[in-house]
Amino acid sequence: MKKLFFVTLLLALVIVVPIPTMARVDVGVSIALPPPIVFAAPPEMIVLPETYVYVVPDVDADIFFYDGWWWRPWEGRWYRSHYYNRGWGYYNAVPSFYFDVDPGWRGYYRDHNWYGHRWNYERIPHERFQQNWKRWHNDRHWERQGTWGVQGYKPRPQKERQELRHQREEQYHQRPEVQQHQQQRQQQQRQPQVQQPKGQQQRQPQVQQPKQQPKEKVQQQQRQPQVQQPKQQQQQRQQPKEKVQQQPQRQEKRPQAQQPQHSQPQGKPERGEEEKQDRK
Repeated sequence: MKKLFFVTLLLALVIVVPIPTMARVDVGVSIALPPPIVFAAPPEMIVLPETYVYVVPDVDADIFFYDGWWWRPWEGRWYRSHYYNRGWGYYNAVPSFYFDVDPGWRGYYRDHNWYGHRWNYERIPHERFQQNWKRWHNDRHWERQGTWGVQGYKPRPQKERQELRHQREEQYHQRPEVQQHQQQRQQQQRQPQVQQPKGQQQRQPQVQQPKQQPKEKVQQQQRQPQVQQPKQQQQQRQQPKEKVQQQPQRQEKRPQAQQPQHSQPQGKPERGEEEKQDRK
């Protein structure tokens, strides 16, 4: 009976609580992924005028391709992947190309009209697109094809394009889902900033203690040779003095050994006197 009671409670909760609210709860805990889009076949692409941004026109959700990545906005967040139907990962910014995209491109696509000019866009098969998009980007293919298929249309000046980018950026950040996501990001960024100093304060004494011990040892080692050095120098200085004192003593002994040589002239007169006496 108890098991049946718990099972009925779980079923009642699942029925009463709607799926969107459960998804919103997951956003606060971790960043949720967008719901998958099922494609019956690889999608065809079109390129938006004055850009190298490609879009999937036959899907209600916005899916863009730019510079080797598939991009997808969802609930104020951005996701990207190398595949159009899987592998989406959260991207913590707004891609730079997005502010060059006109928000009303879907209406222009349905009407074949781009700002009052006939838009003969080309639907690009997926295989051809995958094989050529990089070469088209490097060779500026669409500029040489006659302004992206727009008849009689001249590209806007650079100054006007920059003003449009600025207006679109302001309009994007005023969306309620974008503002909600920004608030969530700010809350997540504040939490680690408060916790980091606490961890740093606990680690500081552990790092400083081993550093103080070798400093004291080095200072003691430096003081010891400073006291011993003058003693060694005194001994070294005393040694040459003793050698110097020994040298003159040896020089004084040398004349004593040479004294018999100087006594020879004193012997000569003695021989003369003996000769005089013999003559007499």
